[in-house]
Amino acid sequence: MDVTEQHSTLRSYSGKSFLETVGKSIPARSLKVFQINVGRWCNQACRHCHVDASPIRTEVMDKTTVDLCLNLISKIPEIETVDITGGAPEGNPNFKYLVEEVTKLGKRIMDRCNLTILEEPGYEWLYDFLVSHKVEIVSSLPSVIESTTDNQRGKGVFQKSITALKKLNALGYGATLPINLVYNPNGLFLSSGQVQLEREYKETLFKKYGIVFNQLFCINNLPINRFLASLVRAGKFEMYMDTLVNAYNPATVSGLMCLDQISIGFDGSVYDCDFNQMLDLKSREVKHIKDFDLQSFLSREIVVANHCYGCTAGAGSSCGGEIV
Repeated sequence: MDVTEQHSTLRSYSGKSFLETVGKSIPARSLKVFQINVGRWCNQACRHCHVDASPIRTEVMDKTTVDLCLNLISKIPEIETVDITGGAPEGNPNFKYLVEEVTKLGKRIMDRCNLTILEEPGYEWLYDFLVSHKVEIVSSLPSVIESTTDNQRGKGVFQKSITALKKLNALGYGATLPINLVYNPNGLFLSSGQVQLEREYKETLFKKYGIVFNQLFCINNLPINRFLASLVRAGKFEMYMDTLVNAYNPATVSGLMCLDQISIGFDGSVYDCDFNQMLDLKSREVKHIKDFDLQSFLSREIVVANHCYGCTAGAGSSCGGEIV
């Protein structure tokens, strides 16, 4: 589905709009997280991918835009974390340069790594590179059951992920360096309770493979891109939206990730979050990083639409898992 079709589908929902449910606009709060989507290329093509990433995507952030990001990060001391995502961000030819420069700035670096990229020919250098720059790894593993993970992410992905996790553990990840896993439901239901599911993941992965990790982040599937298209094909869009709406939790709103972050697209466009980026819903006050003004950005209202129900359902959902 292209962006126009997605907007049309989301607007077609017969229930209350997200803005009607919240009842007021949502103001920005701070700028602590600088998220950079360095491109849509990925060595995988997962069924639930909200980015619609795949091996045939060609959108890649160039070095000029990377330097614009670095310049901004260096000028805003309030930024604590640089969150690098994709696609498979390591596939961007400027990934190494970006990490090295952010390391010099003393910021916390997160790499949203799909794990299997570490096992691809030509990417063997990543293991030692990530360790040497103390990069925090956040990786999707939708299930501890091989068939479930492979069904969602591709044949052979589970075993490659297990191999990568074992190698990362041997290098100190899970002990002296942080590695967090991400759970996405593989059906028309909300994420399970994060505390209980994390316990189950840790027990199973350690018992079967000797693998350890720090935290499990539970993220609801948002009705965007491939997941939205699958809902429409199955005639279950309204059903899933009803599930999200009925689980709306007003306590999650104050914890939404968009209140404290900026999301930069591969072309330098500015968004409130990575989900808005995939729907091309640009930030209200600042549209491109070259025109960035901190006060204007901090005074903006967050751009919302019906997909935002995904972040406010149940215990909430963000790039860091549950909100409440």
